Amino acid sequence: MTEHNLNPKLAPEEITIKDVSKAYLRWHFANEIPHSFERYLAPSLLWALMPILRKLYKDDDRLRAAYERQLLFFNTQLTWGGGVITGLMSSMEQERARQEYNDEEITMSDDLMYNTKAGLMGALAGIGDSIDSGTVQYIFIAIAVPWAQNGNPMGALFPFIGFALYQVLIGLFFARQGFTMGRNATGLMQSSGVKNIIELLSILGMFMMGVLAGNYVKVSSSLAFDISGRPFVLQETLDTIMPGLLPLAVVLGVYYYYTKKGLKVTRALVGLTIVLAVLAGVGIL
Repeated sequence: MTEHNLNPKLAPEEITIKDVSKAYLRWHFANEIPHSFERYLAPSLLWALMPILRKLYKDDDRLRAAYERQLLFFNTQLTWGGGVITGLMSSMEQERARQEYNDEEITMSDDLMYNTKAGLMGALAGIGDSIDSGTVQYIFIAIAVPWAQNGNPMGALFPFIGFALYQVLIGLFFARQGFTMGRNATGLMQSSGVKNIIELLSILGMFMMGVLAGNYVKVSSSLAFDISGRPFVLQETLDTIMPGLLPLAVVLGVYYYYTKKGLKVTRALVGLTIVLAVLAGVGIL
């Protein structure tokens, strides 16, 4: 154990359910405010966790590393995904801080923590959107419709007030359950089986990103000319080789740019627009 870690002033403080509840409320009310293309809702999650991280990491370098760890791309539904993951990250960061302070082996690695988020955020978002936005809010509306038909102002106010209150309460419940689950399941999260499952979920997430890219990235060539009196259509030839080859080339090109230049989304969009416009102007696309 190093002398640095023996300093009691650097010891992490205990995280309580009250701390987690405050973190969720910060996430709840700042959810879409710092939304960005580069990180989506990660700034909201980081802002929610900042008071907890400050209690855990008293060393500036470790606190900075924790900020960077929680600022990676993140996107999920407000209550189901946001609640569970806020609580879970609070618990995992608490364990990470304890391991660092005691100079133990770091089992709560950056990859494990992010893959946990990545594996849960999509699945929980789908459940939350279906239940909250697709079911619960319409129940409140259905309850209020008779009041509105009778001219009662509560017919207009009740769905908003009721649904907003429901989301705060259900989110707080999930955040507390996520914190308790993470605190009681530290050993489980470190097991090879769970790590493999999280890795598989991460791969599945990448697979789904490929599916989305194939469906939404539309690039085709309009180039056509005659060869010895026979028409040659470039897009038909490309389709016989590999359907979707041009969209794949665009996606891989953007990915290659990000790996070389960093996640500079605006610059990539401007550059891609210029390149595609030039190719379209000369009749290739």
